[in-house]
Amino acid sequence: MSRVGKKLVSVPEGVNLSFEDKVIRVSGPKGETTVSKPDSITIRKKGDGYLIERKDDSKLSRSLHGTVQRILVNAINGVSQGWSRKLELVGAGYRARMDGNSLVLAIGFSHPVKFDPPQGIEFSLEENKIVVSGVDKQKVGKIASEIRAVRPPDPYKAKGVKYEGEHVRRKAGKAAKAGASLK
Repeated sequence: MSRVGKKLVSVPEGVNLSFEDKVIRVSGPKGETTVSKPDSITIRKKGDGYLIERKDDSKLSRSLHGTVQRILVNAINGVSQGWSRKLELVGAGYRARMDGNSLVLAIGFSHPVKFDPPQGIEFSLEENKIVVSGVDKQKVGKIASEIRAVRPPDPYKAKGVKYEGEHVRRKAGKAAKAGASLK
């Protein structure tokens, strides 16, 4: 049995779960989101939490057991606390600014790069950092990775857009390599 799937899903105060046919609607102070529930998974109330169980021991049911539990926990955390991902701009002249709700990046191209936030995602700026926040963990991570993909960190100069705390592995340049091979 799945160790993760067996854990009780606790629901904090202010968060409501409503069960429809194949959809679990999770609403809280930060917003609302939905989680799809496969047919092979059942959810029942146990004490002050919910227990995720599988109907049979098929391979699909076993693989979905822990997955549905973690997705539901992430949705509950998203509507109660929210999710955020921070990106750092590293490089001379690399800047970000807000244009209404949109994020505009000046990162070494001849033109500014503009990102319009999808529904449920917000951008904010803190000094030289971009903060992508929202209720859905998957959507926050996807938008953050799309912003990073515009100018990923360069391994030679370490310039670009990187996640906060990300370590960029540096490479030696041509001059350093040539000098080392001559000795």
